[in-house]
Amino acid sequence: MLFQAPSQLRPKLRIDSAELRLVELKLLNPFRISTGVATKKTFPLLILRSGNIEGYAEGVCDTLPDYLPETTVSSMMMMRDVFLPQIIGKEFSTPYELSQMMRHWRDHQMAKACVEMAYWDLWSKSLGLSLSHALGGTRKEVEVGVSLGIKEIPESLMDVERHVQQGYRRIKLKVMPGHDLKLLEKVRNRFPDIHLTVDANCAYTLADLALLRQFDDFGLDYIEQPLAWDDLQDHAKLQSMMRTAICLDECIRTPELCRKALAIDAGRVINIKVGRVGGHAYARQIHDICQAHDVPVWCGGMLESGIGRAHNIHLSTLEQFKRPGDTSSSSRYFERDIVCEKLETENGIMPVPSNGAGIGVTLDYDFLETVTLSKEAF
Repeated sequence: MLFQAPSQLRPKLRIDSAELRLVELKLLNPFRISTGVATKKTFPLLILRSGNIEGYAEGVCDTLPDYLPETTVSSMMMMRDVFLPQIIGKEFSTPYELSQMMRHWRDHQMAKACVEMAYWDLWSKSLGLSLSHALGGTRKEVEVGVSLGIKEIPESLMDVERHVQQGYRRIKLKVMPGHDLKLLEKVRNRFPDIHLTVDANCAYTLADLALLRQFDDFGLDYIEQPLAWDDLQDHAKLQSMMRTAICLDECIRTPELCRKALAIDAGRVINIKVGRVGGHAYARQIHDICQAHDVPVWCGGMLESGIGRAHNIHLSTLEQFKRPGDTSSSSRYFERDIVCEKLETENGIMPVPSNGAGIGVTLDYDFLETVTLSKEAF
């Protein structure tokens, strides 16, 4: 059961209308991981309206099911045909109440998250609060790491050096079988003191145990999601055989799965992606479970535009976010973003967006029109 603030303390907020767009932004550089290469980011953008207030969120689903089973098509279908018709014209006291309404529908976490996050922004703005304060965050800035895609080793070394010089607080390398130990050896020899992690995106199995145990030699902060996206048991077995902490990403889709993972020691660090877990309410619940177990969390990224990036930054102000997240500068990914504000780090620190209440950023509607593939009104 989700925590819910007493309804009598908050006026109910009516959702008058919604707008669902499909947006496409070209990436400045191809981004390669073990499952493929991305050259553009195509995503749902949801705008909820109440009176003259707008709330924004973006979906983090992929075009094909190469991260999780949910896709852009299925996510937009659920929003269009199921969730939005249920909430337009309705009043909700809190985002928790809205989240509860969608709970009985199976899976489709990313569609649920998009709707719920847009309402968090709308609701926070109606109260004149920043989203970070509404969520219970306390920081005005957050530590930021960087995620580097798979490239030839000389290029990777140049990438690492550039981002170390820029002050990023953690370097994460994407790895896969055949692109791992030699890369780590070269990077660690050249940068012996940096906070270094790797992300396998489910590329290994327990048959690779001998190889994976060699990762212990490189002083990694953690190895992220080395095994299958839905297998906690094998991660627990692997963790028992490694000194390096395992960080779980794809496996943690609900608070219940997080609780079970920690109970069997399947991982000792948790990556929270708000879109992956169904919204801020569930992200907070996972945060609190990890806090109770003294397990650090950090905020993962999905190549979001400024809307999703702003949501992630605000979430990262919660207390248990004790590792640098993936909320690096927007200019690393896009020539131009769909928000007016610049979301840029300085010396590995990202300020919390603060241009008004809610997520603290505003849509650049003129540019948004040029990158919108479709638009539907509800």
